[in-house]
Amino acid sequence: MQITSAMKMVSAAKLKKAQDAITMLRPYSEKMQEILQNISSDLDAEMGGEFTKSNSGNTILIVVITSNRGLCGAFNSNVIKEIRTQLNENFIDKEISFVTIGKKAFDAFKKGNYSLRNESSIWDNLSLENVNAISDSLMQQFKNNEYSKIYLVYNHFKNAATQEVKFEQLLPIQLPEKTDTKNSDYIFEPSKSQIVLDILPKTIRTQVFKAILDSHASEHGARMTAMHKATDNADALRKALILSYNKARQAAITKEILEIVGGAESLKG
Repeated sequence: MQITSAMKMVSAAKLKKAQDAITMLRPYSEKMQEILQNISSDLDAEMGGEFTKSNSGNTILIVVITSNRGLCGAFNSNVIKEIRTQLNENFIDKEISFVTIGKKAFDAFKKGNYSLRNESSIWDNLSLENVNAISDSLMQQFKNNEYSKIYLVYNHFKNAATQEVKFEQLLPIQLPEKTDTKNSDYIFEPSKSQIVLDILPKTIRTQVFKAILDSHASEHGARMTAMHKATDNADALRKALILSYNKARQAAITKEILEIVGGAESLKG
């Protein structure tokens, strides 16, 4: 109980920092998506360059974000379960590869017939620069037509007790449908198409970074909740054991008293 209580307090302290990080990033990420949608709403999909065109082939890359450590409830198993469900329902005839960010995902899929690349070391030094290195590698592989589609799977942080598994398409980027509305009130410099080409790589990097920060906050929230429940269960078990011990002790005392009384009565006889 002391161990689980200490782990709960450690996760609670780390959760505050992780929650602040994802809370500050979300408005930036949402605004990036909004700008991209507004600018590209009246452009053709081809204007987005290589990141909006569908590649040929049936090779799929899934970027799985889990934790390196356990003791966080169903945090990791929910992600792995979602992937297995998607594989059985939507990717039966596809050639699947994985980029695992977290040892738990690597351990779950290393026994399967999959191509695996492990990036678990990112949790040792979580920074934008290190995450951008992974994002740039994913973009380069997509540009080289190594994969037809790339997906992100992670836990979306809602609050300390609630995490939601997300299965999102990272590449190719799906631009909004073309509309007839014209932004006549704005003059774009450079052109809309050039702005879209500049924003797309930043949007992809931001999306990957947001997913990792989401998962990071979700991990500490899930571990804090799991350790809180474990502490309560240990406390209930401790109280039950104390009660059992006291009953056994009282029964032993009663038995000894009866034996003494019985011996005294026999001496009188």
